[in-house]
Amino acid sequence: MDIGTVRRHFSSHAREYDLHAVVQKRVASRLVELIGESGVGPGPALDVGTGTGDLARRLLRSCPGLDLVISDLSHGMTCHAAAALAGSAAVDADAQALPFRTGSFSLLLSASVYQWVNDLPGAFAEGSRVLAPGGRFAFALFGDGTLKELKEAHRLALAETGGRRVSHVQEFPGLAEVRRAMGTAGFSSIHAFAEDEVESHRDVPSLLRCLKGIGAANASAHRPPGLAPRRVISRMMALYAERYARDGRIPATYRVIYGLASKPGGALLRGS
Repeated sequence: MDIGTVRRHFSSHAREYDLHAVVQKRVASRLVELIGESGVGPGPALDVGTGTGDLARRLLRSCPGLDLVISDLSHGMTCHAAAALAGSAAVDADAQALPFRTGSFSLLLSASVYQWVNDLPGAFAEGSRVLAPGGRFAFALFGDGTLKELKEAHRLALAETGGRRVSHVQEFPGLAEVRRAMGTAGFSSIHAFAEDEVESHRDVPSLLRCLKGIGAANASAHRPPGLAPRRVISRMMALYAERYARDGRIPATYRVIYGLASKPGGALLRGS
C-alpha cells in the first residue's frame, strides 16, 4: 500500500466523506454495540483512523465523559474530526507507527482502517504496544469479498476485451489472515467474525462516485498506472448491470471483519 496515496486520498475528501460513507457508519454503529456488550474499562481510549470522527462520536454517546484520543493518518481528517469533537485530543498518527508511549490506553478501537495497512500483524502489534495490560482491542475492517460484484464484472470485462490482467480494484485481507495477525501480535481472547453489508446504487457510475467521495481509490503500490482503458470500463459497467441489477438498482457488497481481543498480562475493571 502506498501510504502517501492513502493520506492524500482521504485528506482531499474529508469534507464530503460523510455524505457517502453509508456502510462505514453502519460499521461504526455495530462496532460500538460490540464494545458496549462487555463494557468500557477505566483509563483513556484511542480511536485509530478516526476519519470524520463518527465512531468516536458514537462511542462518546454510549460512554459520556470517556477520556478519548482521536487520531488519523490524514491531516485533513484529523482536523475535521477535531472540530466536531472539541473535548478530545487529536493527533496525526499512522496505525503502523503510533506516536504514543507503551501501555498508554485501556481501549483501542478502529473502524474501516486496517485494510489499508501494508503489514497487518505489525500494525496490530503496534496497537498492542500502546495498550495497557488487560487493555481491549476492538476493530472492524473491510475484508476479502468486499465489492465482489465490481471485481467480478471487472475481471470478466478484462477477459472479454483483452485488457491488462492486473485489476484496478483493491484487494483486502481474509478472515483467516486477520485471525493470524491478531495471534501474531500477541493478543489473547481473540474473537473475529465476518458480516456482509450491502449497499444499493442507481447504477455503476453512482457506485464509483461514492467510492471516490470517501477517498477509497486503489492505493496499492502494485496497482497498474493510469486509468483503466475506456473499453474495459464500459464493458465492466454493462456486465455489472447484466449480472447483478434488480429492480433498477445494483448491489455493492462489503465484507466486514470484526475483531475483539485483549492484551495479556492484566485485568482491567469493567465499567459502563
